[in-house]
Amino acid sequence: MPKKSQAIKYIEGIGKRKSAVARVRLFNVEKGGHITIEGMKIKAGEILVNKKPIDKLYVSEVAKRIYLKPLIKTGTIDNFAISIHLKGGGFKGQIEAIAHGISKALLKVDEKKYRPLLKIEGLLKRDPRIKERRKVGTGGKARRKKQSPKR
Repeated sequence: MPKKSQAIKYIEGIGKRKSAVARVRLFNVEKGGHITIEGMKIKAGEILVNKKPIDKLYVSEVAKRIYLKPLIKTGTIDNFAISIHLKGGGFKGQIEAIAHGISKALLKVDEKKYRPLLKIEGLLKRDPRIKERRKVGTGGKARRKKQSPKR
């Protein structure tokens, strides 16, 4: 007889920046306890990105400051185990997508308490700047004009 798997409760938020998309899941874990997600044990305060610890992927202090900013501002740094699925984008776009996704997930936890704190820091605003598409007849670039004949 197969075991019944328990549905794990989580709060999800999706963060975007340029072409990077981060699906963030916050799991409520008691202090000292752990939760098993996709075959990996995560303690409260740990963050996994695509099944790897975030410390291995983003080593720099600047990156750490950016993705931990929403948790530090709300004082919830050790309250959740966080799992993130990340797609697309570059280094900075991915980090800011993670911060945006964590902020949106925290709003679903307690909107009245966290919204003013996150809004002041600008963490709820999605940065809409993306690469402009190439137009026909522009000679390979988005805004470049074709060279006119000299004579």
